[in-house]
Amino acid sequence: MSVVTFPAKNTTSKLASMAGNHVAVRVPDFEQAVAWYVEKLDFRVVHRWPYADQQLAYVAPATDDGFTVELLAGGEPKPIPKPVYSDLGDSLRLAGYHHFCLTVQDMEAVVEELRSRGVTIVTEPFYLDAINRKLAFIADPFGNLIELAESVA
Repeated sequence: MSVVTFPAKNTTSKLASMAGNHVAVRVPDFEQAVAWYVEKLDFRVVHRWPYADQQLAYVAPATDDGFTVELLAGGEPKPIPKPVYSDLGDSLRLAGYHHFCLTVQDMEAVVEELRSRGVTIVTEPFYLDAINRKLAFIADPFGNLIELAESVA
């Protein structure tokens, strides 16, 4: 069993104020994306706003005020063929953005609930000894991957 430990914090860094805040996901259908995150993942809409010819929203997990997903739609994005992944191995063949991760407390219960809501389970739960976590991957309706992670004591 491997345990991930962080090195000491670098409080003397001139960049010490940096902290995670959100991840942005470009989606082709704004209303569908917002509805999916709210209905399938129980996210809350924190804020919606227009920017030029685009629509944006911050959505946050049911009980987490420290992390948001920024949904970005509209405008005229250049179409890039987006693969539909059938498993995790398939998804690891491409360089670039891969996924964002959500922590869960009970992987099996969460995956079963997501399955009952019609969420695409890309990779069933598995244990990764190197980081002492159970992992699973799901996809939003547009093929964007979301990792689920449960720390194992």
